[in-house]
Amino acid sequence: MSIFNKVLILFLISFSLMIFVSSETNKLTQNTIESLLKEKYIQVSGELFTYLSNNDKNALKKKLNELQFKTIEDKEHYFESSTIIYKHETLLSTINILRHEDDKYMLYMKYLDDDILVVDMSQDKSFAKKELLNYMIVADIAILIILFLIILKMIYPLRGISKSIKKFGDGDYSLRIKNNSKDEIGEVTNTFNSMAINIEELITSRQRLLRDIGHELKTPITKSKLAAEMIEDSKYKSILNRALLQIDEMTSELLDLEKLNANQYKLEVKKISCETLVAESLSKLFIEDETLIDVKIESNFNINADLNYLSIALKNLIDNGLKYGLEKPVYLLAKDKQIFVKSRGKKLDNSLQYYCEAFTQGDNSRNQEGYGLGLSLVKRILDKHGFEFLYFYEEGFNVFNINMNSISRTS
Repeated sequence: MSIFNKVLILFLISFSLMIFVSSETNKLTQNTIESLLKEKYIQVSGELFTYLSNNDKNALKKKLNELQFKTIEDKEHYFESSTIIYKHETLLSTINILRHEDDKYMLYMKYLDDDILVVDMSQDKSFAKKELLNYMIVADIAILIILFLIILKMIYPLRGISKSIKKFGDGDYSLRIKNNSKDEIGEVTNTFNSMAINIEELITSRQRLLRDIGHELKTPITKSKLAAEMIEDSKYKSILNRALLQIDEMTSELLDLEKLNANQYKLEVKKISCETLVAESLSKLFIEDETLIDVKIESNFNINADLNYLSIALKNLIDNGLKYGLEKPVYLLAKDKQIFVKSRGKKLDNSLQYYCEAFTQGDNSRNQEGYGLGLSLVKRILDKHGFEFLYFYEEGFNVFNINMNSISRTS
C-alpha cells in the first residue's frame, strides 16, 4: 500500500471519528442542558404556581426576576413552533415544559383562565458554552483537514520520485527529477539527480567501450578465419578454428549480455510454439552430427517470449552440455511448459548461482575452457522473461531446467 493511501485512510478514519465525537458531544450537551432546565422548571413551578393561583402578580413578577425568568407575551406563536417535553395536568391546572425550535426551553403554567409562559434567561450561558464547544470541534476538524492537505503536499513529490526511479531502473538514464522544494524531499531529489548523472556517465562510457571492443574484435576475427581457411588441414588448423569460434561467440555473448544488463533491449514478446523454439536454438548451433542431441517434445506448448533471445538461452544450455558432457548425446526434453537439458557428467561443485556469474569458469578437470558467459546470459534472459532457471543432479546427469510456468516479470 502506498504512503498516499495510508495517509488517506488515516485521515478518513480520523475525520469520521471527529464527526462522530462531535455529534455525540452535541447530543450529550443538549441532553444535559435539557435535563438541568427540566429539573429546575419542575422545582420552581410549585412556588410560581402558588403566586399564579393567588393572583399575586407583584409577588410572581418579583420571583421571576429573582430566578432570571422572562415572561413571553406571544404565547400562541411559541406554542406553534414548540414541542412539549414534559406535561402535568390536574382538573384546575396545567404545567408544561416546551422546547422551541431554536432549542430554547420554556415553562408554561395555567390555572383556570390565568396562564403564563416564561423562559429561563440563564440558559443562554449554557447554550453559549455549547456553541463554543461546537466551534472548537469545527476548528479541530478544519485543522485536521489542513494537516491532511499539508501532508499530501509534502508526500506528493514522492509519487513522482518513485515513478522516475522506476523509469530510470528500466533504462531511461537521461531522466532527471525536477526539484522545487528545499526540504528533505528536495535533498533526496538532488541526491538522485547527482547519482543519475554519475550512473549515466559510467554506463555510457562502458557501453561505448564494449561497442568499440566488439567492433575492433570482429574485424581481426574475420580476417583470422579467412587466413585459417588457407592453412592446410591439420590438428593445428582445427584448434585454431575452434579458438576463433570461441572468441567470436564470446564477443557476441558479451555484447548481448551487456544489452540485457543495461536494460537497453526490450523483449519482442510473441506467442511461439515449443517446437519453433527448439528448432531455432538448434539452428544457432550449426551442428553437422544430429545424433549428438536427442530431442523429445512430449507436448508442443505455446510460450509468450522473445524467440531470438530465448533461443539463445536454450542454445547456450545445449552447447554447455556438448562441451562439458562426458558422453553424447545431450538430451532435450520438453513437457508441461518446461524444458530440460540433460548431459552425463560430474555434479557441479558449486551452486547454480555461482556459475551464472559472468566469467566464472567451471571445473578445469574437464579439460575444457569455459568463459562463464553462457550461463550468465541464460540466467539474465530467463530473468528478463520471468522464467525460472533451475539445476539438479539426477542419476549421473546434470539437468538444467527452464520453467516457463511463472508469469512474473523481473526485468
